[in-house]
Amino acid sequence: MNHDMTYPAGADSLMSTHSVYGAPCWVSLTSRDLLATEEFYSAVLGWQWRPGKLGEPFRIALADEVPVAGIAAVAAMWQMAVAWTPYFAVRSADEAVSRAQERGGTTAVGPISLPPGRAALLADRDGATFGIWEGELFTEWDAWRMSRPAFIRLHTRDAFDAAIFYGEIFDWASGEGCCEVRYEGDEVVLRNQGDVVARIESGALEAAPDPAVRPHWQVHFAVDDVGACARAAELHGGSVLSLGGDEAVLRDADGAQFTVTARRLDG
Repeated sequence: MNHDMTYPAGADSLMSTHSVYGAPCWVSLTSRDLLATEEFYSAVLGWQWRPGKLGEPFRIALADEVPVAGIAAVAAMWQMAVAWTPYFAVRSADEAVSRAQERGGTTAVGPISLPPGRAALLADRDGATFGIWEGELFTEWDAWRMSRPAFIRLHTRDAFDAAIFYGEIFDWASGEGCCEVRYEGDEVVLRNQGDVVARIESGALEAAPDPAVRPHWQVHFAVDDVGACARAAELHGGSVLSLGGDEAVLRDADGAQFTVTARRLDG
């Protein structure tokens, strides 16, 4: 399991997770080589960088000066998987962890105190890793949404079962959070003010040899030119797993998988 805790690093005192309860609020990456990771994502996604408050191995990625992601070059040192992990906003980290465990999830880290908040890293019943964050948000949520990943997608064994698991942890069906959950075709779709922020789809295999086929959360980054990102990834040591239409599945030079999706011009 990926034990990346880069979300809270450098968090500023802004709006709290209470205001966006149940929504994805951050993404983070564990890597082996900080410099190589910076160079790759600068070339592919145009990011800039600033130090993280947790020390030298940590960096904050900026898009147009807005913090959009956390990077921690601790995979080799801490014997962790190289992977992207989404974090969800919660009112209480303790309560969210308890709910996850009661429903068959497992806890890898936390809850731990990382002022100005608390965090934990969990896995759902099928082993997909995700994080939770309670406290002040890293940046204004609306600004993050404009520069952030287009959305996150859970590839899982049973979308309906997964939606129940996450929905009971984050109160998606209660009307108390900031998101609406709906079944659209074969997918479960989470929306905020009409915009898709997460999707859940069936089809992943629990014991598949390829980690990309096993249940996992996939981060989709919104970009202006999908083809240019794919070419840049190959030129900087990464690979293109699939390319078609308005999105490409890429793997960075360290092995972390992510998707680039064409930015919506209508907002």
